[in-house]
Amino acid sequence: MTASVAERPTAPRSPATAPGRPERAGLRPARLAVLLVAAVAFLFPFYYMIVGSLQKTPDSTIAGAVPHPSNTTGADYSQIDSAIHLGRSLLNSGIFTIGVLLCTLVFGLMAGYALARLRFAGRSSLLTSLILVQAVPFQLLVLPLYVLIVRDYGLGDNYLGMILPFAINSTAVFVFRQFFVQIPAEMFEQARIDGAGELTVLWRIAIPVARPAILTGVLLTFIGPWNEFLWPFLVTKDQNMEPLAVSLANFTSNLQATLVANPTGGIMAAAVILAIPAVVLFLVFQRHFTSTHIDAGVKG
Repeated sequence: MTASVAERPTAPRSPATAPGRPERAGLRPARLAVLLVAAVAFLFPFYYMIVGSLQKTPDSTIAGAVPHPSNTTGADYSQIDSAIHLGRSLLNSGIFTIGVLLCTLVFGLMAGYALARLRFAGRSSLLTSLILVQAVPFQLLVLPLYVLIVRDYGLGDNYLGMILPFAINSTAVFVFRQFFVQIPAEMFEQARIDGAGELTVLWRIAIPVARPAILTGVLLTFIGPWNEFLWPFLVTKDQNMEPLAVSLANFTSNLQATLVANPTGGIMAAAVILAIPAVVLFLVFQRHFTSTHIDAGVKG
């Protein structure tokens, strides 16, 4: 018996898989090279923006991509700091952006959950309207919103007047709805059998497994109000309430009078200052963008 077991022939390796290994290993350096070239092409504009903001005189040639000590200065950043109150502008942008984020998360999660898991009359029509709203440019709504918010509601020079038009983000609602649809229905049914209400199901079941969708919604929502300057510019004329984007837009519009030597550097420096918070937010949260096992809570 022992001899027969020892002499039992092993299963031959599949000829399709054995030759494939060296081929895949040979393709790996090529794939890494392609990814490296794509990464450099994607990051180069940001790099050149930083280099351009540090130049004494603008240099648009290839050689200008390499910083030269004799043509490097931080004067553009100093002039921005002296021309606008950076601390106050950052605070205003923080209040405006955080207010929009909170409204997006609270209302967006509830609306996305309702569209995904509740049955009510007109749900399909509401979902269709939500998709159609995303095709309407915000610029078309500026004048009606201005009349409604500033003249009718009297919310000019007010943070609430800046936040209200962005309180509901249709893109975030759609992202949340699509994620909640993927969650197994058994998870919700088990909670309802145990006597949980819809808000409890949303808070204890849906939200904990929706972290990737929530982070995506936060980033999508953050970029909008953080870079928005048209609507806050219309709502308030008080410089103490202007967000950073409005302050920098006013600064760059007067560059010919303030930065004679290198107006391009001033524009680059303003772009760097405006981009830093968004880049930092992405770097902080990017490691959390992982798929979750949304069916892990279902038995069997």
